Amino acid sequence: MPRCALPPRRGFLLLAGLAPALVAVLTLAPALSAQAQLQMLRNFPATALRGDIVVTQPPEILLNQKPARLAPGARIRGTDNLLLLSGQLAGQRLAVHYTLDSLGQLLDVWVLSAAELSRRPWPSTPEQANTWVFNFDAQTWSPR
Repeated sequence: MPRCALPPRRGFLLLAGLAPALVAVLTLAPALSAQAQLQMLRNFPATALRGDIVVTQPPEILLNQKPARLAPGARIRGTDNLLLLSGQLAGQRLAVHYTLDSLGQLLDVWVLSAAELSRRPWPSTPEQANTWVFNFDAQTWSPR
């Protein structure tokens, strides 16, 4: 025994009356916008430094060929901005942007795409970041 009456499905009837080309555009629009979003460059904080990492035995890594450690709760984002597990990256050498926590451990790591890697110059040490000027909108650094 039905307890409530459902309203008629009017949306389907409206779409059925539209031209097939318009229906195709309406169904493809979300896919096209998602693809355009993936090709956009990400914005990085002014505290992000550039380096190379190799995950040896998580949470142990090599940062610019020197031993370092991932912080508890560290986030590693791939080129598609999705989270990656450090174990997935074991043995791979990756160009990254990273931030450090108060203990000097890597907190946020972004694996760089070719387009992001082409942004030059980018500081690789805190000393460089302190003496350079960061333009957040353009995502560029310039020495003073």
